[in-house]
Amino acid sequence: MFRPFFAFIGYRYTRVKRKNHFISFISLTSMLGIALGVTVLITVLSVMNGFGREIRAELLSGTPNITLRGINGSLEDWKPLTEKLTQYPSIVGAAPFILGQGMLSGGDKVQGAWIKGVDPEQVSHVYPLAQHMIDGNLQDLKPGQFGVVMGRELANTLELKVGDKISIIAPEATITPAGISPRIKRFTLVGIFDISYQYNSGQVFINLEDADKMFRMHGTVSGIQMKVANELEAAAIAKKLDADLEGKYWVTDWTQEFGDFFQVLKMEKTVMMFILLLIIAVAGFNLVSSLVMMVADKQGDIAILRTLGASPKSIMGIFVAQGSIIGIVGTLIGVIAGLFMAYNVTDWVNVIQKTFDVQLVAKIYFGKSYLPSEILAMDVIEVAALTLVMSLVATLYPAWRAANIQPAEALRYE
Repeated sequence: MFRPFFAFIGYRYTRVKRKNHFISFISLTSMLGIALGVTVLITVLSVMNGFGREIRAELLSGTPNITLRGINGSLEDWKPLTEKLTQYPSIVGAAPFILGQGMLSGGDKVQGAWIKGVDPEQVSHVYPLAQHMIDGNLQDLKPGQFGVVMGRELANTLELKVGDKISIIAPEATITPAGISPRIKRFTLVGIFDISYQYNSGQVFINLEDADKMFRMHGTVSGIQMKVANELEAAAIAKKLDADLEGKYWVTDWTQEFGDFFQVLKMEKTVMMFILLLIIAVAGFNLVSSLVMMVADKQGDIAILRTLGASPKSIMGIFVAQGSIIGIVGTLIGVIAGLFMAYNVTDWVNVIQKTFDVQLVAKIYFGKSYLPSEILAMDVIEVAALTLVMSLVATLYPAWRAANIQPAEALRYE
């Protein structure tokens, strides 16, 4: 099989046992440094992807991907509009809702909250609220029975449990012959969910028909909430939907509510990637050092090759090939080790926490006490490509020095 001679010699220089063991040690250190940097980088990026995925899943457990509201605050033609929206191939679920504010009174405790009226059957097609019920059942929100479902934090604040009675005070007052009195309705707590602190402490769900009576919507709704096949495409779908509806409605998506938060996560991931690339940069400097010393050690060989007719470009190619081999092998080892680490890091951390009874991962705002991981092919490709480019750049100066060695000067003292 044909191989360029400079690649063949570069390969031989990499694998032969050298008299100068110090050069061999630096080359090995460069290779291991590259492998270590790639391993750490893939593992850290995968963990950050995992946290982003888990946080997004928690937020969208109680938030629709896209929300459509009436310009004047209510929708009258919501039934045919809901059917029209479900015909979009990218929209997999749609459900009407009524949203209002109120005061919740349980015993001697009072707490303000957002009150959302939903249909239990339809809302399950929009977000998996039923899967996060820790007590009771979402289907117990039956029309006319005035049941309420609330978050764990709110239930603890009001010192309530399933079956307890709770009063909801609407902000709009009722005018009677006796004067103005607040609208108060007695509800029964039929379920408790646990999503994230934002929803656990500030939002409750009641049946859509009960909300219609509570807030006097007279058959209208506040809007329609939707779920799309891929939540990451929600912004583009919402934009298209707004254009198709000719701006007659107010269309928003979840990225407008939480977009800044995820932009911060994305920026943090990018900064972390550049910081960890410094590990690979250090290995690149070691590669430069080893190749410079290799050039000095092989001056005689270089001079002989030049006298035999090898061009400066061929000499340069020898050391570029040698450094590239070190970079490719180190990158390959790092990618394999990084994928192995990222794939198993969750289990390893859990085993360490249980075995030694330590809390390596403290519960954060979203209640995660484990280390999630998600491997993205694009991250692995970017890390490998950047590493190979840095390794190639590191070979250019030593290779240039080798190409400029004069045969007569190199052989004078041989």
